[in-house]
Parts: sequence; structure tokens; C-alpha cells
Amino acid sequence: MDFVPTLPVLAAYVVAVLVITFTPGPDMTLFLGKAVRQGRPAGMAALAGALTGSLIHTILVALGLSALLAASTTAFFILKVVGALYLFWLAIDAVRNGSALSLEAGSGAPRETVAAAWAKGLAVNLLNPKIIMFFVTFLPQFVSASDPHAMGKLIFLGITFVAIAAPLCALMIIFAARLSDALKRSPKIMRAIDWLFAGVFGAFAVRLLTARQ
Repeated sequence: MDFVPTLPVLAAYVVAVLVITFTPGPDMTLFLGKAVRQGRPAGMAALAGALTGSLIHTILVALGLSALLAASTTAFFILKVVGALYLFWLAIDAVRNGSALSLEAGSGAPRETVAAAWAKGLAVNLLNPKIIMFFVTFLPQFVSASDPHAMGKLIFLGITFVAIAAPLCALMIIFAARLSDALKRSPKIMRAIDWLFAGVFGAFAVRLLTARQ
């Protein structure tokens, strides 16, 4: 199976995905907020929409980066360097500004259908420029510019991202109310997640930037 990365690369990727999954962002705010305000079905639908968006991003990124790699390995390497700098900026931003997560319960907003919640999850994922930038710069870090199977590996990594995130996020939705209460009672939990995110992605960025002269 040429599309499967080596074990060390895959292990590093899984660690990064786990950190990303537990770091609050637009997607998490949406599907947990839906679960708290409108119930678990709405939360699950919003999550399904967000994960659908992630798969679409994966396919588009794989096709685009494969074309870039075919045109110029130098351009692909430059993209990886830019991506490393972007990961480093994300690490700094996580420490400086923290995670923005609002899970206020309430009944003021009108209830949406499951289809509407799915569509909103898809839209938030597809239209968020930070998510687009993240996929474009994150996935290439785990593929070599000289790898003839780069496209297959990019798609495999994207599917792995969804396979890991889906069950973990579903558990968050099931316990959304308790999670919301815990985060309100202890802001230190959120700051610990911020520092974990910053540490992992800062380490990735430093390793990537010092890998070659």
C-alpha cells in the first residue's frame, strides 16, 4: 500500500490530529453549540457537515498540491516552509489569544432541521479561510516532495483526519452539556489545551524549518 505513510510519519500525524481535534475552533463552536441549544441530533448533523467539508478540502488539496508537485518540487518545498511558518504563527496565536468557545444554552434562536444544521456545518468548514489555509499548509508537512505517491498519501491523511475526529467529536456532542459546564467552571482547562496546541505545533514548525538548510 504505497499510499500509507511510514509508521513514524503516521504516528506524528495522529498526535497532531488528536491535538487539533481537542482544540476549540469554528467547527467545534458550531456543533457543540448546536448540541447544547438544540439537542444532540442537531449537533451530530453540524458535525457531519463539518467533516464533509474536511473531505472536500482533502480532495481539492490533494489534486492541487499534486499538480504543484508535478510542476515544481521547489515550489512544493517553498509551500512546506510557508506552512511551517503558518503553524508557528498558530502556536503563538493560541498562547496570546487563546481559544474562543461559546456554548451558552438558550431557547431564543429558532430550531433548525437536521438538514439545515448539516448545511451550516458544511458552510462554516468550506468558507472559513483559516481552515482552507490550514489544510493547504498542514497536510504537505507529512509528504515528501520526491514521493511519487504524494497524491494518494494526501488523500489517505485527510481520510485519517476525519476517521480520528469523527468518533471523538461525537463523544463531545453526547456530553456537550457537561463539557460546557466543566469549561465554564475551570478556564484553566482551556488554557492547558491552548498550551498543548502551541507546544505540539511549535515543535512541528521548528523541526520543519531546521530540517534543511
